[in-house]
Amino acid sequence: MTRDKGRKQAEPGPKAAEHVRRATVMGRLRAYFFAGVLVVAPISITFYIAYLVLDFVDSRVTPLIPARFNPSTYLPFGIPGLGLVILLVVLTFIGATTAGYLGRVFVRISEGVLARMPVISGIYGAVKQLVESVFASQASAFRQVVLIEWPREGAWSLGFVTNTTAGEIVDRLSGDVVSIMVPTTPNPTSGYLVFIPREKVIALQMSVEDAMKMILSSGIVLPPYEVERLRKAAVPVLP
Repeated sequence: MTRDKGRKQAEPGPKAAEHVRRATVMGRLRAYFFAGVLVVAPISITFYIAYLVLDFVDSRVTPLIPARFNPSTYLPFGIPGLGLVILLVVLTFIGATTAGYLGRVFVRISEGVLARMPVISGIYGAVKQLVESVFASQASAFRQVVLIEWPREGAWSLGFVTNTTAGEIVDRLSGDVVSIMVPTTPNPTSGYLVFIPREKVIALQMSVEDAMKMILSSGIVLPPYEVERLRKAAVPVLP
């Protein structure tokens, strides 16, 4: 009799069971909600950024089209992406034109005129060198991801090798020095230019794309092979 009474006291009552059931349902709804966010957020942000780029280009290129050639004059709605298409066609046409003899002559004359302008010459030279170093097929900028001890001893940061340092900087320093761009998190468009001896630079096999993902996510997103290695080693990816 006493044993049956203790068993009845141990069993949860109707209110407790209802509370447990509600907590389970709320937990499942919360998990479904976050799963939906993980699916929808990347797609929505991607389309939103693409829309901003298209709208930015269209708003500046489309007004330059003469009214009689602009489809918006005859249609009751605008054509999204028309400005981007026109910009791509114009850039391709300019590239094909400058590849010929007359185009190269025109470019040399234009650069000569810009080189004689006091302020414009410095701006044009810096921008041209930057664009050529980024887009030229021979450039090695941002091709190598490295790990450096920065901004202090014991603290390590991801960086991108931009060039082998030369000139006055090498004359002032001893040994082989490389130029490294250390981006900031989560905005990698800004950062710091540091000069590090080559022997203190640790080269990584990580691609530039994977490094950018880590920087943008503040270290939350790891390269796929690193996640797989941690799972095989039974090491939690996140604390």
